[in-house]
Amino acid sequence: MPTLGDVQRVYDFFRRHPTWVDSFWAVVLLGLCAVWVIANTSASQAARGLAVPLCLAQAAVVAMRRRAPERMLLVAIGTGLLQLVLDVEPNPGDIAFLVIIYACASNGRRWSSRLALTGGLAAAPLSTLRWPPRGETDTIWTTLLQTFFLAVIFALSWVIGDRLRTRRAYYAELEERAARLHREREAQSKAAVAAERARIARELHDVVAHNVSVMVVQADGAAYVLDAAPEQAKQALATISSTGRQALAEMRRLLGLLRAGDDAGGEYVPQPGVDQLTDLIEQVRGAGLPVRFEVAGHARPLSSGVELTAYRIVQEALTNVRKHGGDGVSASVQLGFGDAALDLLIEDNGRGARHELYEQGGRDGLGQGLIGMRERIGMVGGTLDAGPRPGGGFRISAMLPLKATR
Repeated sequence: MPTLGDVQRVYDFFRRHPTWVDSFWAVVLLGLCAVWVIANTSASQAARGLAVPLCLAQAAVVAMRRRAPERMLLVAIGTGLLQLVLDVEPNPGDIAFLVIIYACASNGRRWSSRLALTGGLAAAPLSTLRWPPRGETDTIWTTLLQTFFLAVIFALSWVIGDRLRTRRAYYAELEERAARLHREREAQSKAAVAAERARIARELHDVVAHNVSVMVVQADGAAYVLDAAPEQAKQALATISSTGRQALAEMRRLLGLLRAGDDAGGEYVPQPGVDQLTDLIEQVRGAGLPVRFEVAGHARPLSSGVELTAYRIVQEALTNVRKHGGDGVSASVQLGFGDAALDLLIEDNGRGARHELYEQGGRDGLGQGLIGMRERIGMVGGTLDAGPRPGGGFRISAMLPLKATR
């Protein structure tokens, strides 16, 4: 007894080989035509002889309807015209015309679909005119009604095929749209991942560059005064310890961003903002860099993005002063709260940085801080101007649009 799997395999085989299925029905049609030729004793011997090649052509139309619907339509039209000319009466082979109309409407080109519909609508009245009903009870109204129903059958065959074409096109459009949405989601996901990686990279750079530079300066100072001034060395070591703890706290916060969804608690500090600039500058002063800090305008809460951007710009600028300013350098930081923007101005009187560092960024991480500044400011819609200061030193000017928080 065949199982469901056997039936499915047979069905899949026929789907992969549709011409075999069509050929089977072509053979069935030939058998019906053969029965008609033998049983139709009212037709002349010549008419029945002429019907044989016409039936063979109609069977070929059925067998090849899916592989070459346009060509088979032309064959069917030619066969129908020959049938009219040679006076071969309607027979079972005429079913091929219905089949090819459906095939062209569902799979053929548009011109063949329109031609099939026109031919189908014309076939019924032509057949009625060529072979009018001969019964005694047949009237003009019964003839017209017969012609109408024949035309409806041909039109219905075309409508079913065209409906199938429309549904197939609709499903194809849905699949294409789903594939396009999938590609767009993947692209958005990759862009979001890249943006997040860039943001975390900027955060890591800011945290590591600032805190490590402070620790290096303090360590060098402690080594220098270790024997001559043990108390200063002890104070420098305490600063190194405090800075290291702060760096670890910020690193934990960044790692917490990478472990989104992890319920394991962590000691993550909040993102720094403008309010923490005083502590940052005090830390820098403690590392040996004199800094003058001024605030103009009415200070007020800002959006978290502007707060973090302002803090990181000042942090990176002061880190660069320690790296590139040279001996005896001092700096100034000015914050200006305007009506629509927060203005930042960081200047120093050191030797500045080489031109290529603030224009393009150097190798081995040199100049990457200024690149990060531009990226940060661009994300909040601000502007940045960085370059040598007239009279020596370096100058960083930034404008951040203000969006007050409630």
